[in-house]
Amino acid sequence: MAAQTPEVSVRDNMESLCYDALIDGEVIGSVVYEYSGPRIMFLHTIVDPEFRGRGIGTMLVAAALDDVRARGMTLSNYCAFVSVFIGTHPQYADLIDGEHPGLPHGR
Repeated sequence: MAAQTPEVSVRDNMESLCYDALIDGEVIGSVVYEYSGPRIMFLHTIVDPEFRGRGIGTMLVAAALDDVRARGMTLSNYCAFVSVFIGTHPQYADLIDGEHPGLPHGR
């Protein structure tokens, strides 16, 4: 039987330039980013080993991409996990910056 995952929330930690996944206020995963003019660059996705395999990375990336869309920004992606996510969730492909896409989707 799979372990239950407590409620996960996601916040944009602008001070550390990370979207953080939290359980009970503790960071258990992050999408690390930087800004480059009007676009955001996703660099790496991290989930603590004890929480992997529970969909937390997927939920974290979806929330981060939803925020990018809400802000009207484009994305240059350099994270393999995000690339695979966008490859399997094509509704986010329009966020990729045409001039500076980063990694191909699904890679």
